[in-house]
Amino acid sequence: MKMLTGDSAMLSIDLNCDMGEGFGVYDCGIDEQVMPLITSANVACGFHASNPARMWQTVRLAVQCGVAVGAHPSYPDLVGFGRREINVSAEEVSADVTYQVGALWAFCRRAGVRLHHVKAHGALYNKAAENPSVATAIAQAIKAVDPELIMVCLSGSAMVAAAQAAGLPFVQEVFADRAYTRSGGLVPRTQAGAVLQDVDFIAQRVLNMVRNRTVLAIDGTGIPIQAETICVHGDTAGALAMIKAIKHKLDKDGVTLKTFGR
Repeated sequence: MKMLTGDSAMLSIDLNCDMGEGFGVYDCGIDEQVMPLITSANVACGFHASNPARMWQTVRLAVQCGVAVGAHPSYPDLVGFGRREINVSAEEVSADVTYQVGALWAFCRRAGVRLHHVKAHGALYNKAAENPSVATAIAQAIKAVDPELIMVCLSGSAMVAAAQAAGLPFVQEVFADRAYTRSGGLVPRTQAGAVLQDVDFIAQRVLNMVRNRTVLAIDGTGIPIQAETICVHGDTAGALAMIKAIKHKLDKDGVTLKTFGR
């Protein structure tokens, strides 16, 4: 599924952000300020963050802002915010994804909108990017719930092959605020420099990813990528300023924001 049009002067790109990652009385991110600025939202489904009331609140906010709603399933890891790998079978991964996607699907139905996409979170996303069996488990779970759901995949990763094999629509994702390894994966958050925070650098980097389909790895190696959706993490320090800077840079260069698949 290509979102970049043939005319280089008329490129379009999706901008996504992880939303609804508070829990109970605890907030994470600034959803009310970020939501009007993005084109698609990945909504936490209760396993790494959120709860039913927060899911419903987030879906309603997305609808009010005209933002596409996607499910953001993870390993069952509230304590670790879904960023710790858990040793579970492919069958368990499939069941966990089905459960979470189904929950958000119900809230979307209640709100009168269609669930748009599914993007795995944190350690589950990273595992699926390199492990074909985990990627396949996620793809098959998504297809079983709704074969029209779009699977969001790390560019060039095992997730892309899994989505293709399952016959699922998919988009390839790149990250505005995360450093890359020379193999095209994300630098682990435990490593220095894994999370980027220089707003101007990030905005220029995103434009380069969109225009030139390449990104520099943490060691300076150039990596080819397919940028069909750009992610900024809602819990990254300065996320609001980053998103505004990215939007300004893209708009100034003639790149429009458009939800993928629409």
